[in-house]
Amino acid sequence: MQLPAVPGVLAPSLLAIPVAFGINSATALAEDPLVLVLTGVLVLAGLFSIIFFVSGVSYFQDPLFCVFVVFSFTSVVDLIISLEEDGFISGFVEVYVKEGEPYLRTAHGIMICYWDGIVHYGLYLAMIAAIGQRKNYRNLGLFWLGSVMISIVVFLLGNLIGKYSSDLSPAILLNLPYILTLIWAGMRLFQQPRALPCYSPDKVAEEQRKRLYQRPQDMGLVLLLLLTAAFTFFRGMVVLDCPADSCFEYIYQHEPYLRDPVAYPKVQMLIYMFYVLPFFCLCIYGLVLPGCSWLPDWSLVFAGAVAQAQFSHLGSSLHARTPFPYQTPEDVWWSFLITNILYALGPLLLALRCLHCPAFFLPAPPASLQRGKKHQ
Repeated sequence: MQLPAVPGVLAPSLLAIPVAFGINSATALAEDPLVLVLTGVLVLAGLFSIIFFVSGVSYFQDPLFCVFVVFSFTSVVDLIISLEEDGFISGFVEVYVKEGEPYLRTAHGIMICYWDGIVHYGLYLAMIAAIGQRKNYRNLGLFWLGSVMISIVVFLLGNLIGKYSSDLSPAILLNLPYILTLIWAGMRLFQQPRALPCYSPDKVAEEQRKRLYQRPQDMGLVLLLLLTAAFTFFRGMVVLDCPADSCFEYIYQHEPYLRDPVAYPKVQMLIYMFYVLPFFCLCIYGLVLPGCSWLPDWSLVFAGAVAQAQFSHLGSSLHARTPFPYQTPEDVWWSFLITNILYALGPLLLALRCLHCPAFFLPAPPASLQRGKKHQ
């Protein structure tokens, strides 16, 4: 039997609910973490079989279809974890979280599970629907790639160097095939053809002749990115224990979560400083000088990364699972929220600008072609 793409994928992804409940009920799994790893592998193998029989062979012409279906299953599991840890449900993943990945009980772990179970799950369904209808899903895929990559990198590095480093179990090895699959999926996404609008060479040349002061939207973006880059550098210095009074005041009175020994916020700020900050500088360069054809793709990747990271950071700073000394003080809630929301807004606005009017970023048309148009 073959079902349409989205209804077909809902079946295996929603199987996560009874599977999680069944595994949790098997109390023997709690005796050995290796059994949890083996169970996870068997569940994924069974999931592949279900995908094949439910969705049919035709969808396997795009191998990413299978990846998105499997990841949609894990997204539902993550949503169950977050709901159970926040007390909305019970009896589904207690054994796995306790014996396999106890760091998922942290505020950061709960927040990334919410994001994966809601945002990533929605993206998986949208991309699966696009595959079923033979439509281009490259832009959605690049946004998802950035989001999921920063999520797993911050999470794993925080586990390795934070206070939960002594609690690592063999269950963390399940992340290894996950990371390898992400790298392969990212390469596949970048190899897909772009959905470029049809612009005449004259239109492209006209857009690229405009100076920055003639593009007020781009001027606003440059200003926002400059402020965001400065804030990125400042918070990087804060987590590096800069002795300046402003850094000391900020980490104790505005964002004490940066001192949390779980290390997730520190890892995230360092990734911002050493990877996102240089990208912001390149974005400003790409908005000033025309023809930076790499910017639309990478703006989507970084927009997804910053959106996920800021959601996790905001939620963790305010979540009750964060120890009280590291929670954001109530008297700075509004400034904290506005600052961090604007931080996430910059890359999102840049990605929307690149998608809405990409003529400025296209390769410049050959001069001979422009002269030929004029002679005609």
